Amino acid sequence: MTRSIKYLLFAVPVITTLLITSCGEGAPTQDATTAIQTAVALTVAAQNTLEVPATQTPDAAAIPTKTPFQLLTPLASPLPTLPAGSSKAQCASASLTSETINDGTIFKPGEQFTKTWQITNTSPCYWDTTYKIVFWDGNVLGGGYVYNLPQAAAPGQTLPISLVLTAPTTEGTYRSEWKLQTPDNINFGVGLYNASFYTEIVVSSAAKPKYGITSVTTSFTREPSTGCPANTTFTVYATVATNGPLEFTYRWDQKDGNNSSPKTYFMESATTKTFTREWKFGRANTQGSKWITFVITSPTQQEYKVDFEFVCP
Repeated sequence: MTRSIKYLLFAVPVITTLLITSCGEGAPTQDATTAIQTAVALTVAAQNTLEVPATQTPDAAAIPTKTPFQLLTPLASPLPTLPAGSSKAQCASASLTSETINDGTIFKPGEQFTKTWQITNTSPCYWDTTYKIVFWDGNVLGGGYVYNLPQAAAPGQTLPISLVLTAPTTEGTYRSEWKLQTPDNINFGVGLYNASFYTEIVVSSAAKPKYGITSVTTSFTREPSTGCPANTTFTVYATVATNGPLEFTYRWDQKDGNNSSPKTYFMESATTKTFTREWKFGRANTQGSKWITFVITSPTQQEYKVDFEFVCP
C-alpha cells in the first residue's frame, strides 16, 4: 500500500464525519450530500486499488523449461527429406548387418530367449518409431504379431531389433520370419530381394542334446588388393557356427602341400568362431590358380575349399 492511499483512507471517513456533524440533527443539505457521495466514491476507488495487485513481468531466467527427450542413438544432421510427391517406397530399404543366436540352436520346450538382428537403414529416409516390425511367416514363437520400431534411425544408421521369443512345447525345428513396415503399410525386408530376417531353432527335451556344427562360411582377402609388391598375402577365413557346446578338430590343407597339423577347439555355447590361414607369395612364386581347404575331421568329416588366383603382372 502506498503512503498516499493510506492517507486517503484515513482522511475520507474523518471528512465525512465532520460534514454530518456540521449539519446538526436535521437532514443534510444538498452540498453536504454531494460531499458525502464524493467521499464514499473515493473510498471505494481506494479499496479497489488495493484489491487488484500490480502486474509484474516475471524474470525470463526464472521460467522453468523442459529438457527435450534424447534419442537412444545420435542422428545424422541435418536429416535428409524426400522431395514433395516422392514415393514412400524409397524408404523401404534395409540390410542385415549381424544377428545373435545361431540358426539351429537347441532350446528346451517352453524356454524363453531374445533374438537380436542388427538392421541398417539403407534408404534416404528418416525412420521414426511409427515404422513397424511385422510377423511374416513360420511360427510366431510366442511373440506379438506387430511391434513398433524401438528407436529412430537416420539413413545409414544401424539399429538393434530385439524380440523376446519362446520355444514351443513340442519338439521339432521352428522358423520365425519377420519384416519391416513403413507408416503407409509397405512391407519390406533386407538385401536386394527384400528377404525376411528370421530365426530358426530346434526344440529338444533331451537331457544331453546332440550338439553339432550348423554352418561354416568361408571367404578370403588379398593384401594389397592390386599390384605386384615384393610380397602378396592371401588370408582365408572360415567361420564355424554351432548349436550348443561342442568340441571339434580341424586342419588346413593347401595346394602346395603345406598342410597344418590338426587342432582341437571347444565351443562353450551356441556361438560362432572365425579361423584364419595365410599364404604369402613373392614375385618369383609360380602364378595361377590356388586353393586352401578348411577341413573338420571330427565329430564328422567336413571340407570347405576356397579357390583364388595369384597374378603378378
